[in-house]
Amino acid sequence: MKRAAMLVIISIMFSFILSAPVIAADEDKILQERYRIREMARDGLASLYEVNPVARFGIERAAGYGVFSTFGIKIFFAGGTNGQGVVHNSRTERDTFMKMIGAQAGLGLGVKKDRVIWVFETESALSNFVNSGWEFGGQMSATAMVQNQGGTFAGAFAVAPGVFVYQLTETGLAAGLTVSGTKYYKNNELN
Repeated sequence: MKRAAMLVIISIMFSFILSAPVIAADEDKILQERYRIREMARDGLASLYEVNPVARFGIERAAGYGVFSTFGIKIFFAGGTNGQGVVHNSRTERDTFMKMIGAQAGLGLGVKKDRVIWVFETESALSNFVNSGWEFGGQMSATAMVQNQGGTFAGAFAVAPGVFVYQLTETGLAAGLTVSGTKYYKNNELN
C-alpha cells in the first residue's frame, strides 16, 4: 500500500515537473502578445496624433481609450473582420485586452486593415465597454463630428453618449465608420 501511494506521489511530482516548462512557455507567449498589442496601440495613437493633433487633447483628458487593429476580407456577397486590441483606463492605469469580430453583407471584393481608436469620456462608458462588451447591429449609425469646428473630438464619430471612435485607414482618418455587425469582447487568454 505504501508503495502504491509513493508511486502516485512520484507520478504527480513528475507531471508538475514536466508541465512547468510548458506553463512558462505559455506565459512567455502571453507576455509577448501583450507587448505586441501595446506596441500596436502606441503606434495607432501616434498615427492618429499625426493626422489629427487635437485628438491628443481629448484622449489625455478622457477616462480611457481603446486601440484595435482590425483586418477584414470581403469576397462577393459576404465578408468578415476580426481584430484585437487593448483598452486603457487612464485613472487606474489598467489595461484590458479585447477582441473584435464582425460580419459584412453586400457586394464587394477586397482586403482592408484599419485601426479603430475608442475614446471614453466617462468611467461608466469605459466600464460598460470593458465589462459588457459592445455589439453593433445592422441598424447602428454613427454621427460624424464636424471636422472644421475644432472640437475636442474633431474627426471622430459619436457612437453613444460620451463614446467617440476614430477609424484610421492607410490613407488617414476614415470619412465613414464601418461597424455594423461588429462585436467587441474581453480576450480571456490575455487578461
